[in-house]
Amino acid sequence: MTYEEMLYSLLDTDERIIIMTSENRAAMRKLSAEVKDRFIDVGIAEQTMIGMAAGLALRGRIPLVHALSSFLTMRAFEFIRTDVGLGNLAVKLVGAAAGFLSEANGPTHQAVEDISLMRGIPNMNIFCPADEEDLLAGIKEVFLSPNPFYVRYNNMKPSVSHKKGFKIGKAEVISEGNDATILTYGILLGQAEEAASILRGQGLSVGVVNLRTLKPIDRDLIIKVCNRSSIVVALEDHFRTGGLFSILGEIVLEEELNCKVRSISLENRWFKPALLNNVLVYEKFTGEAIAAEIYRLLENSSHINSKYYF
Repeated sequence: MTYEEMLYSLLDTDERIIIMTSENRAAMRKLSAEVKDRFIDVGIAEQTMIGMAAGLALRGRIPLVHALSSFLTMRAFEFIRTDVGLGNLAVKLVGAAAGFLSEANGPTHQAVEDISLMRGIPNMNIFCPADEEDLLAGIKEVFLSPNPFYVRYNNMKPSVSHKKGFKIGKAEVISEGNDATILTYGILLGQAEEAASILRGQGLSVGVVNLRTLKPIDRDLIIKVCNRSSIVVALEDHFRTGGLFSILGEIVLEEELNCKVRSISLENRWFKPALLNNVLVYEKFTGEAIAAEIYRLLENSSHINSKYYF
């Protein structure tokens, strides 16, 4: 099943659902012709779309709005905050080309602060699937939730074997580790698992967690990981400020955990525009580069003695 087929199914079984877009039809090119009365394209007018969606939600509908993540979360931010978040309305925000998926686009089109913006809005929740399989596993529960949600749309093919079952606020444990655990979300899950595999080959115990929802986040699992692992690594295609690294810092302080948390992220910079694979290489987010960085982090923490593997 594809995302578009999932939308067909939801429209067929739940009359409350309305599809909305601001000229962003890449994931649903056939839908408008099939469901004309429940498909609204507002054009390049993200702010107007959010206002319309809020009005529809107040009348019992579930609007699923689609736009490029950069414009959805930034251009329409005040409308999302005031019209959707304040009223805790069941509007679902589906952002395309978030993080590194923006690929060849420059800073104006790079949504690398979207998590920070959306999680700061009271009542807003966040779902960041690792791939298409992960997206489809959770999207129905997310869309039918009574709360507003921001979704980082992702139709990439799976690079890991997912476990069955999805629940909002619960992470997926891919593997466990005592030396280091990589916490990540979205498209970098495959690189995280590749990095962990490289490090395991050097005798280290490294785990990987697919967080799935960053708000609500699986706090209990994070506490467990922090108590078990020598280093916890926040891996994300997002600015260091406000994203997963900040979330972990808040939890560590609130829970008074004795835990070393480190970040592999974009520190005060946008990424160089290029196709995805080239972005990963240039910005050092490949599995090999991530493994090398985690090894250095462990070495600097005196957890291991250098064996010059990298």
